[in-house]
Amino acid sequence: MFLPTLGWLGWTLLAVVPAAIIALYFLKLRRQPIEVPSTYLWSRTIEDLHVNSLWQRLRQSILLLLQLLFVLLLILACLRPGMQGQKLIGDRFVFLVDNSASMSSADVAGQKDRLAEAKRRIAEMIDQMQSGDVAMLVSFADRAKIEQAFTDDRRILQRKLTAIEPTNRVSDISEALRVASGLANPGQTAFSEGDAGVAEAKPATLYIFSDGRFPPIADFTFGNLAPVYVPIGDPLSGNVGIVAFSTQRNPDRNNELQAYARIERFGAAPDEIAAQLYYNDELLDAQTVKLPEEGAAGIQFELGNLDAGKLRLQIEVEDALANDNIAYAAINPPRKANVLMVTAGNDYFRLAMATEAIDRLARTTTVEPSYLQEDQYKQEAATGVFDLIIYDNCSPETMPESSTLFLGAIPPGDQWKLGEEVTVPQVIDIAHSHPMMNFIEMTNVMIGYATPVEVSGGTTLIDSQFGPLLAIAPRKGFEDAVLGFHFLIEKDGSLLYNTEWPKRQSFPVFVKNVIEYLGDVRQGAADLSIRPGLPIELRTSTPVAEVKVSPPTGRERTIGREGKNIFSFSETDQLGTYSVREGSGPDVTQSFSVNIFDAQESNILPTEAIATDWGEPIEGQSSWEPVRVDFWKWIVAAAIVVLLVEWWIYNRRVYL
Repeated sequence: MFLPTLGWLGWTLLAVVPAAIIALYFLKLRRQPIEVPSTYLWSRTIEDLHVNSLWQRLRQSILLLLQLLFVLLLILACLRPGMQGQKLIGDRFVFLVDNSASMSSADVAGQKDRLAEAKRRIAEMIDQMQSGDVAMLVSFADRAKIEQAFTDDRRILQRKLTAIEPTNRVSDISEALRVASGLANPGQTAFSEGDAGVAEAKPATLYIFSDGRFPPIADFTFGNLAPVYVPIGDPLSGNVGIVAFSTQRNPDRNNELQAYARIERFGAAPDEIAAQLYYNDELLDAQTVKLPEEGAAGIQFELGNLDAGKLRLQIEVEDALANDNIAYAAINPPRKANVLMVTAGNDYFRLAMATEAIDRLARTTTVEPSYLQEDQYKQEAATGVFDLIIYDNCSPETMPESSTLFLGAIPPGDQWKLGEEVTVPQVIDIAHSHPMMNFIEMTNVMIGYATPVEVSGGTTLIDSQFGPLLAIAPRKGFEDAVLGFHFLIEKDGSLLYNTEWPKRQSFPVFVKNVIEYLGDVRQGAADLSIRPGLPIELRTSTPVAEVKVSPPTGRERTIGREGKNIFSFSETDQLGTYSVREGSGPDVTQSFSVNIFDAQESNILPTEAIATDWGEPIEGQSSWEPVRVDFWKWIVAAAIVVLLVEWWIYNRRVYL
């Protein structure tokens, strides 16, 4: 692309110059004979003796060629050649690079994956930074990580950019935006030597390198940040991914397991795939799945009576994202809850706890309230021996390291309070979505006397016109529930029935729900599946001091108990099945799996714009700042070099 800079007169004069140079070489020197004392000089002048006419035959001369080349370069420089290019505009930059699961898609020509392409583009921009420019580097998936605070050191930025690794996490840009906004505001200091601290509010350009597969931006103001979205990825990519995989007991045959999977198709992907199910790395079953054009298809496997082990579902398809083509599940042995019931006598609850269904779920120990004063109880409560303790019309001095259910009493402390006693309260609402209230119906259940419960930070499960009759609240890693009425009540020296609820079918269901939820009962299904990076709380069947967790690859981790019977494990970035051993025991007592299971990540088609809750999307652009790149300076420099060479040849009398 040329951009002429001279008028017609200038171009005319410039065009005459080459012709004049050539004409000069046609000229012969008309010299006068002279006498010199050296025969050598005569030999040089003899060459000019034939000068007897105005023109001569043009001879080969390197000087002529160099002079013509010099003039041609000047003409080319005056044409001002150039091309469309990219350039950083501004002096402060924030680079946000997405390293979530979808950025591992291999659909960028010449690059390993999308993240590699994003890093390449950012590296080019860092190279274009001028002296005095500062930049900050932040990577993000579901969490943001400040790779490098504001600095003008391009070598540090390049080194930190190279160190960014892909993850299997889902994507959420909200935290990254808050980090960028916070560090771009005044008052921030340098993080390391060489960093340029932010002293005052200055405009900065916020470059977002991502495929845009995250929720719309909400509750955020860019302020001095000017956002620029650079989409990464092929808009024609297709993908098939497993978005769900789980097992459960066969509803008709409780001793058998079933596995369910949900497979979703996005974009230009095959409409039929083969799915293979492995049990402990041995092929167990295989099926062919027909996928709709846009949507998902379900698949079911009958597992029969399998022992504890590992399941792996794998689909045979060649697409851009491979990490969601495999899903994992763990079959854990049934785990019974260890339940302690403290009561002076409650036949209704005793009968409900003595059913065959509860016997399969829990090991129950019943003691008198006086047991709370014994040292054995205090030791068991402090070490978390029991998963659930039921206090019937009594209360301990200190709360145990267990979940609890209080009947007609409240936990010690200020969190819980009982209101004034009311008569004949009517149930007006039940939180059916809570696991403890599944299939619970209390319409027209008569209750004689009750004391509504009050709790800070809790959830009401049964509500009446006088207030909550059942509520639940968290406490450290446990939960406490309080029922605000008794089953039997003493009035005027007589023991009376206070409610007819135990006669209803929903009461044993409620007791079963309590044991399953507060007792953390597992029935052997693969219910322990989390997403990468999320912490998991492990509960043991015995009061051990530590557990050992073996990830799919790498060394075994030892997790301490930290004063309660829950072990928190957060190093869950690897996909696969993790094995857990309790204490120093050699056997695996439980397993859990880590899967992506996110349709948003499996849908790898890059978005054209980033959606916002204020209705103004951030449109994507393929380049950061289109500018014209001129070449005339380089051409002038080349012309100068040619002129110097011509001068050197002339003065050295070099003949080629």
